[in-house]
Amino acid sequence: MTDRRSELARHRKSRGFTQESFAHALGVDRTTVQRWERGEGEPHPTQRPRMADLLGVAPDELSALLITAETRPSDADRWLGAPHFSDADDELQALELARRVQASDVGAETLRRLELAFEELATAYPVMPPLELLERVRKHISYVGHLLEARKTLAEHQRLLALGGWLSLLGATLHIDLNQPGPATARLNTAVALGRHAGDAEIESWCYETEAWRVLTDGDHRRALDLSLRARHTAPAGSSVAIQAAAQEGRVRARLGHRRETYLAVDRVQNEAAALSLVRAPEHHYQYDPGKSVAYTATTLAWIGDPAAEGYAREVIDQLTPRKGAGRMPRRAASAHIDLALTLLAADRLDEASAAAQRGILSGRIVPSNHWRALEIVTSVESRNLPEAAELRDAYEEMKASPRATGGRRPRAPGRSTQPARDQHRAHASNPPEQH
Repeated sequence: MTDRRSELARHRKSRGFTQESFAHALGVDRTTVQRWERGEGEPHPTQRPRMADLLGVAPDELSALLITAETRPSDADRWLGAPHFSDADDELQALELARRVQASDVGAETLRRLELAFEELATAYPVMPPLELLERVRKHISYVGHLLEARKTLAEHQRLLALGGWLSLLGATLHIDLNQPGPATARLNTAVALGRHAGDAEIESWCYETEAWRVLTDGDHRRALDLSLRARHTAPAGSSVAIQAAAQEGRVRARLGHRRETYLAVDRVQNEAAALSLVRAPEHHYQYDPGKSVAYTATTLAWIGDPAAEGYAREVIDQLTPRKGAGRMPRRAASAHIDLALTLLAADRLDEASAAAQRGILSGRIVPSNHWRALEIVTSVESRNLPEAAELRDAYEEMKASPRATGGRRPRAPGRSTQPARDQHRAHASNPPEQH
């Protein structure tokens, strides 16, 4: 007898199962599998999740595999409720199917508001404390998950998948900022999967770029480079993430000491950023505004040891002074002070370097994932036995002890001293951790 469910049998074979081994994995008889593939029975609902898992398909794909290639007349009668149909009956069936496709418990307005909410969350990223923003992101992810269980159209389903992908990506970024690698990795994996199901290459590219930064902060420069290149190759041409991936590659190349490739990446970022159309929300974390290229150039050149980093860092600081809107991007300003300090140290302008480092550390805007950058400055100052070393170490220790919700520092209590911690760290000042 010809298999009525040939696709079901084909999937089974492609997964390396015989009818016997497949039946054993499901806890049924081989004859049961034979009947299913002949279209003579249906798996019990409790068996379907395991069956889908063994076949490597989603539940809805399994349902499609269980539709028989042919339908007996008696089966058709039983399914349609009558042995014969008129043209009018066929037309009504088509209309009913169309109605069900459009039926939804979600609605366009709900999706529109959720998408606007994500835009607001992504725009709040540069200024809102990470832990506070993470709580809001968690609530929205939970609500999207609830809607994915509701009745909805195919178009709405795809929009929800994309929303879940973007929100999971933002959540992962916040976990990285809070130095929480486990949750960050889990959310990035979810974001990649949702982005792929939604057919959104931009989400997937941002995930690779974000993971590149995470492993860079861990000192895994080779993997960071691989992820940066993967992000570039996945990114849609001319997109924000394409530029961001190039910038990330430049930073990794600088840490690896690849001077020629570093400068090529810097040039690529500046050229592509200049060609980018006007960004409507520069604070949006996933929209690359041209001003960001100046900040990334400052960091990249500081890491490669190029004195030109000073000019770029000062440009960023000047753009974000109070008279020009320092409240917009305080983290970027804090990072620019760290870049400036690193460059001034290399030029032996020690007093200026210490002052710039203190400005960055005391800003209260360096998130935990970036503490290692401040520590590079502190240990370098200490290794030179500069008089500013003690005060700089105090500021760094207070920043580390500050609440994670702000990524900043606690007010210094009168007479408070961090001398024991300072002495402990000074013993290792000339031998900082390898990943830094």
